[in-house]
Order: sequence, then C-alpha cells, then structure tokens
Amino acid sequence: MRKFKCFIDYDKEEKWLREMANKGWQLENTSFGYKFRETTPEDTVIKIDYRTFKKQDDFMEYRTLFEDSGWEHMLGTKHSGTQYFKKKDNNSDNDIFSDQKSKAGKYKRLSNMFMEVAICYLPIFVAIQTTGVMDIEAFVDPKSLYYTEGLWDMHGVSFWKAFLFETPFALFRGFMWLFIPVALFLFLFFSYRANKLYEKNLN
Repeated sequence: MRKFKCFIDYDKEEKWLREMANKGWQLENTSFGYKFRETTPEDTVIKIDYRTFKKQDDFMEYRTLFEDSGWEHMLGTKHSGTQYFKKKDNNSDNDIFSDQKSKAGKYKRLSNMFMEVAICYLPIFVAIQTTGVMDIEAFVDPKSLYYTEGLWDMHGVSFWKAFLFETPFALFRGFMWLFIPVALFLFLFFSYRANKLYEKNLN
C-alpha cells in the first residue's frame, strides 16, 4: 500500500506512522510517497531525525549510536536527510533525543536545507524575469499562446481538433516558467515553518 502525505512537523508524522503500525502497516519506503507492507499490528514508538553525512563511516557511527541505545534504524541514507528509527528495547527512553535543544536541532537542519535549495532557485528566478521568459501577458491574453494560423476563425470539429491538439503545447509555452517561482515560494515557506517548529521545540 502506498500513501501520499507531506509533513514538516515530525511529531505529527511520528504519530501517524505509529497509528499505521498499530493497524498492521509497517513503513517500508519513502522514495515515492509512503510505501507500507502489511504485517502483524504492533504498538511501536517511531522517531525521526534530520541529518545528512559526507562520509559513510560517519553515517554508520550515527546509526550504531542509536542502535546501541535501543533504537532500530528503519529508513534513511547518508544523503536522504530524514532518518527513521523504531524502538526495539522496552527499557530504552521513549525519545531518541536526550534534551529539547537536540530535539529542536533537527528542525533547524531541515530549515537550513530548504533555505539552501531556495537560494539555488533564486538566480534561476531572476534569470527568467530578466530574459523575458516569463510571459505575464499570457494571463491576460491566453489566446496569444496558440500559434495555429486561423485557429480562432475555425468552427466545429476543425476548431476542436486544432484547439485540443495545441492546448498542451500552449500551456507548456506559457506556464512552464511558473514551476520556478512556485518552487521558490514553497521552499521558503517550508524553511519558515521548520524554523518556527525549531523555536517552538526550544521551549
């Protein structure tokens, strides 16, 4: 089974994953949505950290540290950032973090990641504004995006055949650039939300 959700608040994601485990769905993969496999229902504690590593040895040492503390590393690679842990020792603490500051730190790292990506998109956004790629007139006169000669003088089946054929190309020509500003806005928003969660968890 696969489900598609978006979380910035890891506490909410952890709660949801625990509920899924209680229903008999074990998290298996997060590369394209959340992929679950059906298994025996269990009431387990799942915790999430955000951390990337330059060296594989550092990543393995990180995993070993948590596993020695009674936490099984479920998912995550040295580059993926999001790391999933499941409590395997009932005598272990119910959290992978020893204090609020270290717990809040994952949101700061997440916020920084989103901000870094947004900064990468910024020069592209400036470029499409200054080179004329951004066609603001398309919002006012979408007909200008259609290049078929005499299209708007056609009638009946001929019009609809030509119109439906060219519409995907017209949308691509006119609004392809929207991806950049939308992505830039979303990354800045996610960075802001993650930073607010960082501040909240410091208290």
